[in-house]
Amino acid sequence: MTKPNPFCYFKTNPEIIRLAVMLYIRFPLSLRNVEDLLHERGIDVSHETVRYWWNRFGPMFAAEIRRKRVQQLRAFSKWKWHVDEVFVKVNGKRHYLWRAVDHEGEVLEAVVTKRRNKAAALKFLKKLMRRYGKAETVVTYRFASYRAALSELGATEKQRTGRWLNNRVENSHLPFRRRERAMQRFRRMRSLQKFAAVHSSVYNHFNQERSLTSRDTFKLTRAAALSEWRQLCSG
Repeated sequence: MTKPNPFCYFKTNPEIIRLAVMLYIRFPLSLRNVEDLLHERGIDVSHETVRYWWNRFGPMFAAEIRRKRVQQLRAFSKWKWHVDEVFVKVNGKRHYLWRAVDHEGEVLEAVVTKRRNKAAALKFLKKLMRRYGKAETVVTYRFASYRAALSELGATEKQRTGRWLNNRVENSHLPFRRRERAMQRFRRMRSLQKFAAVHSSVYNHFNQERSLTSRDTFKLTRAAALSEWRQLCSG
Protein backbone atom coordinates (compact mmCIF):
# COMPACT_ATOMS: atom_id res chain seq x y z
CA MET A 1 0.00 0.00 0.00
CA THR A 2 1.42 3.35 -1.08
CA LYS A 3 1.82 5.93 1.67
CA PRO A 4 -0.04 9.21 1.09
CA ASN A 5 2.09 12.19 0.18
CA PRO A 6 2.36 14.38 3.34
CA PHE A 7 2.75 17.49 1.17
CA CYS A 8 -0.35 16.91 -0.97
CA TYR A 9 -2.49 19.56 0.77
CA PHE A 10 0.22 22.22 0.82
CA LYS A 11 0.64 24.80 -1.94
CA THR A 12 4.25 25.47 -0.92
CA ASN A 13 6.99 23.53 -2.69
CA PRO A 14 8.23 20.63 -0.50
CA GLU A 15 11.81 21.81 -1.10
CA ILE A 16 11.01 25.07 0.68
CA ILE A 17 9.39 23.24 3.60
CA ARG A 18 12.41 20.93 3.96
CA LEU A 19 14.77 23.91 3.82
CA ALA A 20 12.84 25.82 6.51
CA VAL A 21 12.69 22.80 8.82
CA MET A 22 16.39 22.06 8.32
CA LEU A 23 17.43 25.65 9.06
CA TYR A 24 15.37 25.80 12.24
CA ILE A 25 16.38 22.44 13.70
CA ARG A 26 19.97 22.14 12.52
CA PHE A 27 21.19 25.65 13.33
CA PRO A 28 20.74 27.77 16.49
CA LEU A 29 18.21 30.09 14.81
CA SER A 30 14.92 31.51 16.00
CA LEU A 31 11.73 31.26 13.95
CA ARG A 32 12.11 34.91 12.93
CA ASN A 33 15.73 34.29 11.89
CA VAL A 34 14.52 31.53 9.56
CA GLU A 35 11.82 33.85 8.20
CA ASP A 36 14.48 36.49 7.38
CA LEU A 37 16.81 33.95 5.74
CA LEU A 38 13.99 32.68 3.53
CA HIS A 39 13.02 36.26 2.68
CA GLU A 40 16.57 36.88 1.41
CA ARG A 41 16.01 33.97 -0.96
CA GLY A 42 12.76 35.47 -2.25
CA ILE A 43 10.52 33.21 -0.15
CA ASP A 44 7.87 35.17 1.74
CA VAL A 45 6.54 33.15 4.70
CA SER A 46 5.64 34.07 8.26
CA HIS A 47 7.59 32.77 11.25
CA GLU A 48 4.32 31.18 12.42
CA THR A 49 4.25 29.22 9.17
CA VAL A 50 7.78 28.00 9.91
CA ARG A 51 6.57 26.98 13.39
CA TYR A 52 3.69 25.01 11.88
CA TRP A 53 5.97 23.34 9.33
CA TRP A 54 8.50 22.17 11.90
CA ASN A 55 5.78 20.87 14.22
CA ARG A 56 4.07 19.05 11.36
CA PHE A 57 7.03 17.71 9.37
CA GLY A 58 9.92 17.67 11.87
CA PRO A 59 8.77 14.44 13.57
CA MET A 60 8.10 12.85 10.16
CA PHE A 61 11.60 13.62 8.91
CA ALA A 62 13.16 12.46 12.19
CA ALA A 63 11.18 9.21 12.16
CA GLU A 64 12.32 8.40 8.61
CA ILE A 65 15.96 9.13 9.46
CA ARG A 66 15.72 7.03 12.63
CA ARG A 67 14.03 4.14 10.84
CA LYS A 68 16.88 3.88 8.35
CA ARG A 69 19.53 4.01 11.05
CA VAL A 70 17.99 1.66 13.62
CA GLN A 71 18.42 -1.40 11.38
CA GLN A 72 22.08 -0.58 10.86
CA LEU A 73 22.71 0.06 14.54
CA ARG A 74 20.95 -3.12 15.71
CA ALA A 75 23.34 -5.13 13.57
CA PHE A 76 26.20 -3.80 15.72
CA SER A 77 24.71 -4.23 19.19
CA LYS A 78 28.17 -4.90 20.68
CA TRP A 79 28.95 -1.20 20.44
CA LYS A 80 29.58 0.94 23.49
CA TRP A 81 26.87 3.26 24.79
CA HIS A 82 27.49 6.45 26.76
CA VAL A 83 24.57 7.50 28.98
CA ASP A 84 24.10 10.80 30.80
CA GLU A 85 21.43 13.22 31.96
CA VAL A 86 21.38 17.04 32.04
CA PHE A 87 19.24 19.59 33.83
CA VAL A 88 16.74 21.51 31.69
CA LYS A 89 14.42 24.25 32.94
CA VAL A 90 10.78 24.08 31.80
CA ASN A 91 8.76 27.07 33.00
CA GLY A 92 11.28 27.58 35.75
CA LYS A 93 11.03 23.98 37.00
CA ARG A 94 13.93 21.54 36.78
CA HIS A 95 13.52 18.55 34.48
CA TYR A 96 16.02 15.94 33.35
CA LEU A 97 16.98 15.13 29.78
CA TRP A 98 18.41 11.61 29.59
CA ARG A 99 20.54 10.98 26.50
CA ALA A 100 22.56 8.09 25.10
CA VAL A 101 25.17 8.18 22.34
CA ASP A 102 27.24 5.41 20.81
CA HIS A 103 31.03 5.34 20.60
CA GLU A 104 30.94 7.34 17.34
CA GLY A 105 28.84 10.16 18.76
CA GLU A 106 25.52 9.14 17.22
CA VAL A 107 22.67 10.22 19.48
CA LEU A 108 20.59 7.11 20.11
CA GLU A 109 17.79 8.27 22.38
CA ALA A 110 16.57 11.33 24.32
CA VAL A 111 13.95 11.12 27.07
CA VAL A 112 12.65 13.87 29.37
CA THR A 113 11.57 13.05 32.94
CA LYS A 114 10.52 15.04 35.99
CA ARG A 115 12.64 12.97 38.37
CA ARG A 116 16.18 11.67 38.48
CA ASN A 117 15.81 8.30 40.18
CA LYS A 118 15.84 4.57 39.53
CA ALA A 119 12.39 4.56 37.88
CA ALA A 120 13.42 7.28 35.42
CA ALA A 121 16.72 5.54 34.62
CA LEU A 122 14.91 2.22 34.14
CA LYS A 123 12.34 3.79 31.81
CA PHE A 124 15.10 5.31 29.70
CA LEU A 125 17.25 2.18 29.51
CA LYS A 126 14.28 -0.04 28.64
CA LYS A 127 13.31 2.25 25.78
CA LEU A 128 16.90 2.33 24.58
CA MET A 129 17.29 -1.46 24.63
CA ARG A 130 13.88 -2.05 23.07
CA ARG A 131 14.85 0.03 20.05
CA TYR A 132 18.54 -0.81 19.63
CA GLY A 133 19.03 -4.15 21.35
CA LYS A 134 21.65 -4.63 24.08
CA ALA A 135 25.10 -3.07 24.07
CA GLU A 136 28.26 -4.79 25.20
CA THR A 137 29.28 -1.86 27.42
CA VAL A 138 27.26 0.95 29.03
CA VAL A 139 29.37 3.87 30.25
CA THR A 140 27.74 5.97 32.99
CA TYR A 141 28.65 8.16 35.93
CA ARG A 142 28.71 6.81 39.49
CA PHE A 143 25.06 7.76 39.99
CA ALA A 144 23.35 5.06 42.08
CA SER A 145 20.20 5.02 39.94
CA TYR A 146 22.14 3.66 36.95
CA ARG A 147 23.48 0.70 38.90
CA ALA A 148 20.04 -0.03 40.40
CA ALA A 149 18.35 0.11 36.97
CA LEU A 150 21.01 -2.03 35.28
CA SER A 151 20.81 -4.53 38.14
CA GLU A 152 17.09 -4.94 37.54
CA LEU A 153 17.78 -5.47 33.84
CA GLY A 154 20.45 -8.04 34.63
CA ALA A 155 23.20 -5.98 33.00
CA THR A 156 25.29 -4.81 35.97
CA GLU A 157 28.46 -6.36 34.55
CA LYS A 158 28.15 -4.16 31.46
CA GLN A 159 28.43 -0.90 33.39
CA ARG A 160 31.67 1.08 33.22
CA THR A 161 32.41 4.22 35.21
CA GLY A 162 35.39 6.53 35.16
CA ARG A 163 36.42 10.17 35.39
CA TRP A 164 36.87 10.81 31.67
CA LEU A 165 35.13 7.80 30.12
CA ASN A 166 31.91 9.74 29.45
CA ASN A 167 33.41 12.76 27.69
CA ARG A 168 31.76 11.76 24.41
CA VAL A 169 28.23 12.18 25.73
CA GLU A 170 29.23 15.38 27.54
CA ASN A 171 30.40 16.90 24.25
CA SER A 172 27.24 15.76 22.47
CA HIS A 173 25.17 18.03 24.75
CA LEU A 174 26.70 21.19 23.26
CA PRO A 175 24.56 21.44 20.07
CA PHE A 176 21.39 20.98 22.11
CA ARG A 177 22.46 23.63 24.62
CA ARG A 178 23.03 26.10 21.78
CA ARG A 179 19.52 25.42 20.48
CA GLU A 180 18.09 25.79 23.98
CA ARG A 181 19.57 29.29 24.32
CA ALA A 182 18.29 30.31 20.87
CA MET A 183 14.77 29.14 21.79
CA GLN A 184 14.95 30.96 25.16
CA ARG A 185 14.29 27.70 26.99
CA PHE A 186 11.18 25.55 26.81
CA ARG A 187 7.70 26.17 28.15
CA ARG A 188 6.24 22.67 28.17
CA MET A 189 7.69 19.26 28.91
CA ARG A 190 5.97 17.85 25.82
CA SER A 191 7.56 20.43 23.51
CA LEU A 192 10.98 19.72 25.05
CA GLN A 193 10.60 15.97 24.45
CA LYS A 194 9.45 16.55 20.88
CA PHE A 195 12.25 18.92 19.99
CA ALA A 196 14.96 16.82 21.68
CA ALA A 197 13.91 13.73 19.71
CA VAL A 198 13.76 15.56 16.38
CA HIS A 199 16.97 17.50 16.98
CA SER A 200 18.94 14.34 17.81
CA SER A 201 17.93 12.65 14.54
CA VAL A 202 18.72 15.70 12.42
CA TYR A 203 22.02 16.19 14.22
CA ASN A 204 22.94 12.55 13.48
CA HIS A 205 22.07 12.99 9.83
CA PHE A 206 24.31 16.00 9.26
CA ASN A 207 27.10 15.20 11.74
CA GLN A 208 30.11 14.33 9.59
CA GLU A 209 32.93 14.36 12.18
CA ARG A 210 34.84 16.70 9.87
CA SER A 211 37.91 16.78 12.14
CA LEU A 212 38.49 13.05 11.50
CA THR A 213 38.31 13.05 7.70
CA SER A 214 39.94 14.81 4.78
CA ARG A 215 38.32 17.82 3.16
CA ASP A 216 37.39 15.84 0.03
CA THR A 217 35.71 13.08 2.05
CA PHE A 218 33.85 15.61 4.14
CA LYS A 219 32.49 17.37 1.04
CA LEU A 220 31.25 14.07 -0.40
CA THR A 221 29.50 12.97 2.79
CA ARG A 222 28.00 16.41 3.31
CA ALA A 223 26.58 16.44 -0.22
CA ALA A 224 25.20 12.92 0.27
CA ALA A 225 23.50 13.92 3.54
CA LEU A 226 21.92 16.97 1.92
CA SER A 227 20.74 14.94 -1.08
CA GLU A 228 19.18 12.35 1.24
CA TRP A 229 17.46 15.12 3.23
CA ARG A 230 15.86 16.48 0.06
CA GLN A 231 14.33 13.05 -0.57
CA LEU A 232 12.72 12.64 2.87
CA CYS A 233 9.00 11.84 2.75
CA SER A 234 9.05 12.04 -1.05
CA GLY A 235 7.12 8.78 -1.37
